[in-house]
Amino acid sequence: MSTPATPTTAAPSTPSAPSTPLPTDAHSTTTGIIDDIGYGRQFDDWYHRLFPDDASVAAEVESLVSLHPDPASGTVEFGVGNGRIALPLSRHVGRITGVDSSPEMLELLRRNLTDDTPVEPLHADIRTYTADRTVGLVYAVCATLSMLLTPEEQRQAVQRAADLLTPGGRLVVETHNKPAILALHEGRARATYFTPYPEPGTGLQSHSLLLPEGSLWHLSHVWYESDGTTRVGTEVSRLTAPDELDAYARDAGLLPERRFGDWPADTSPYGPHSPLAICTYIKP
Repeated sequence: MSTPATPTTAAPSTPSAPSTPLPTDAHSTTTGIIDDIGYGRQFDDWYHRLFPDDASVAAEVESLVSLHPDPASGTVEFGVGNGRIALPLSRHVGRITGVDSSPEMLELLRRNLTDDTPVEPLHADIRTYTADRTVGLVYAVCATLSMLLTPEEQRQAVQRAADLLTPGGRLVVETHNKPAILALHEGRARATYFTPYPEPGTGLQSHSLLLPEGSLWHLSHVWYESDGTTRVGTEVSRLTAPDELDAYARDAGLLPERRFGDWPADTSPYGPHSPLAICTYIKP
């Protein structure tokens, strides 16, 4: 899976932080200000502990390879982070443009680049990013879309993705499965749970709060190392149901295609108890 372990969440985030200027590259036509929510400043030095390079990465990469309509046409990842998925995927599909608002996470990505991982780190806002070329696959995994806290912002990002796609291209969105998170709370506003990790003495304790604003989900994490040290991080995300994603996609001119509940996609049908909601869309 792309999450640390059920039922913990994807890429950690925090409420909005001060904005930073937006550089552009040879392909980007975006200008203005990037609103960085600040997850890199909190999690950059222990993100690899929450999301290790394990068998779940291989399963996700294999699925994305199979979902790519035409690798030669290009690929864009929204919320590339440290390149956990983009780096191994690029070995199979070629050049990937990795868009992220976090300078810290993009710096981690740059450190991990090698001659056989053609990933282009790009500091930009997924709500406004545009380019002068189209691609065959745009994907947003690890609950990137959930970090946008309003339906309007999420709709903007889906529209940007649709604009980047060539006819016949595919959008893949992976986010939290809202029904499963609500079930975890059993009608309560608060819940606490612990996820043990394979390495002895390590694990993640999560304090979960459903905010009264509606679909906002606040999480405080405590990470335990085997030497007794701990790290703390906080994130806020918006729980988005698959039907909402479908509506965004239709408004952007995309056709809903399939839903999956986990990786590998071809063996994990979607259901209310699935850990993830993975939705795919086609541009006519």
